[in-house]
Amino acid sequence: MLFKCANHAPSDDHGHSHSQTVSNANKHLTVDIHCHVHIPEVDAMVQGQWTGDDVPAIKYASDLTRGLNVEQNEILMPKLTQPELRIADMDASGVDMQAISPAPWHYCYWADPDLGRDSAVYTNDHMAELGAKYPDRLIPMCTVPLQAPELAVAELERCHREHGMRGVEIGTNVDGKELTRIGLEKFFAKVEELDMLIFMHPIGTTEGDRMKDHYFTNLIGHPLESALAVGHLVFDGYLERFPDLKVCVAHGGGYLPSYWGRLDHPYPSRADVHGDLPHPPSYYLKKLHFDTVVFTEMQLRHLIEAWGPDHILMGTDYPYDMAETDPVGHVDSVEGLSESDKALVWGGNAARLLNLEAKA
Repeated sequence: MLFKCANHAPSDDHGHSHSQTVSNANKHLTVDIHCHVHIPEVDAMVQGQWTGDDVPAIKYASDLTRGLNVEQNEILMPKLTQPELRIADMDASGVDMQAISPAPWHYCYWADPDLGRDSAVYTNDHMAELGAKYPDRLIPMCTVPLQAPELAVAELERCHREHGMRGVEIGTNVDGKELTRIGLEKFFAKVEELDMLIFMHPIGTTEGDRMKDHYFTNLIGHPLESALAVGHLVFDGYLERFPDLKVCVAHGGGYLPSYWGRLDHPYPSRADVHGDLPHPPSYYLKKLHFDTVVFTEMQLRHLIEAWGPDHILMGTDYPYDMAETDPVGHVDSVEGLSESDKALVWGGNAARLLNLEAKA
C-alpha cells in the first residue's frame, strides 16, 4: 500500500506537485504523531539571548533535574539530529512514518519578534529539508513566533506554500500568557483556512513553584499545562469560534480528557462557567484529538472509550526519556479494540488529519 500527501504539496516552477509517498510493508499504516528534532544551529542563533528564567522547564527544575536533563540531552543528541539513527529506530519499532516536530526548546517565544521569526524560519527550513530527503518516512511540522501574531501568520503561510507543510506545533502558553488572550485570532483562523493540524506540546509549566523536585516539572507540569491551555480554548470560546480547527494535544491531552465530567457538572448553573458557550464543555473536547503517550493499557483504553478511536493518534515522544518505546504494541494491547479501530489509531487518523491519501 502507498500513502501520499493529498493536499498542500509544494509545486515546482512548472506547477507540478511533489507528493509524499510511503511504501507500507505492514498490514496497516503506522504514523508517530509525537516525535522531535533538535537543531544545534538554532541553539547557536539564540545563544546569549535567553536565560533559564525564560524556559519554565528549566526555571522550575531542581539542580538535580537540570543536571540529569543536560546529561540526557548529550546522550540523545545523535538521535535528535541524525535522521539515519531515527529511521533505524522507526524500523525497529514498526513505525512507517514520523510527523516530526521541532524540539519545544526551539519555540523561542521569549525572543524579540525579529529573532523569533529568524529562528522559526531556520528551524522550518531545516525540517522541510528532512522531509524532502526522506519523503517516505518523515512528515515535517513547523513552528511559528506566536509572540508576534502577524509574523506567525506569515511564517505559517510560507511553510504551507513553499514547503507543503500540513502541521504546526505550538506551546501551551506564550511567555506565560494564554494562547486565547494575546491576539492570535488571525493565526487560528489561518490554520483553519489552510486545513493544517495543530500539535500542542508544553515545555514545563509557568505554575512551577511547587514542582521543582521529583521531575514534577514534567511529570505533573506537562499535563497540567495542557489542561490549562485546552481549558482556555474551550471556555474562551475558541473552539466555538473556529469549529473546524484540527488539534492534537500531546501526552494524552493532559488531565482534562480523563476528568471531563467536572467541567460539565456546573455548566448549567454558573455564569462564570458557561459564559457565552452554547454547548457544555465536553462538546468542545470532542473536537480535539489526543496522542497515545499515556503508558498504561487502562488509560489508553479509557481515552479511546471516552473520545472514540477516531480521535486518538499513535505517538511516542521520541527520543526522550518519557517516550513510549513500543507504540504499535501499546495500541495493540488495548483490550477489546477491533482491528479496524487499531488501524485508525496506528495511522488512519494521522493520515486523515495530515491529508495523506492511500493509493493502491
